[in-house]
Amino acid sequence: MQVFHHVASLREALAEARRDGKTIGFVPTMGNLHDAHIELVNLAREQCDVVVVSIFVNRLQFGLNEDWDTYPRTMQADMAKLRVASCDYLFHPDEAEIYPNGMDEQTKVICPAMTDVLCGASRPGHFEGVTTVVAKLFNIVQPNKAVFGIKDFQQLAVIRRMVEDLCIPVEIVAAPVHREEDGLAMSSRNGYLSEVERPRVAILNQSLIWVSDEIKSGRKDFAALEDEARAKIEQAGFKVDYFSICNSKDLQPAAHDDSEITILGAMYTSGARLIDNVSLSV
Repeated sequence: MQVFHHVASLREALAEARRDGKTIGFVPTMGNLHDAHIELVNLAREQCDVVVVSIFVNRLQFGLNEDWDTYPRTMQADMAKLRVASCDYLFHPDEAEIYPNGMDEQTKVICPAMTDVLCGASRPGHFEGVTTVVAKLFNIVQPNKAVFGIKDFQQLAVIRRMVEDLCIPVEIVAAPVHREEDGLAMSSRNGYLSEVERPRVAILNQSLIWVSDEIKSGRKDFAALEDEARAKIEQAGFKVDYFSICNSKDLQPAAHDDSEITILGAMYTSGARLIDNVSLSV
């Protein structure tokens, strides 16, 4: 695995791969890698000749009072995992390399659709930071395919919309949610869970599955289902950020005649904010 800290040297290496007719797969991350990240790398490896992974903790997508300063940086462990996964190129820039004119002067990429609801409602500015850095990384790497996890369903939808709107020639590949044995979606923030909370956090996934099963059985009272699911999560001792039954494409509240539905939930523990989702066809 070759490691690059600078845009110019990474581009030079990738230009040679393109001249050889190789396809390039890309997995953008913020590091602190776990099995779910490695599954993204494995999927990129299956579909492309060359795999590029980026590790960059993007301050632009963290809001006030969020955990940018304390976000785990585990570079040596991350590199060891990527070598085992046969990553070809690791791009690990510093902030000055990504934002050479400073973040205050950085040109922003703004997607007006789907960014002010769900996670966007509770994390103002978050998706502006995501779309800006992902657009920059796409321009730097110029991959044929980029792999994102379905766990961050809203992020996936926003990036797909950005790619469509800006005519970016990248195929977005969606990877299934990688879960713990009890159903908890694997996340870097799971490390913030206390020993007391850990046995109870599966309630988020359980509530999503319960609502999905209720809809499949014919229930269409979506608002009541959302309220009942919130009550289940609160009874388990957690604060609900949102629990919403949405149209899978535009993330608007689901209509009774929608055929593709995604149920999305977010909740707060004492030290973490966890998200998850379940999709179904009706």
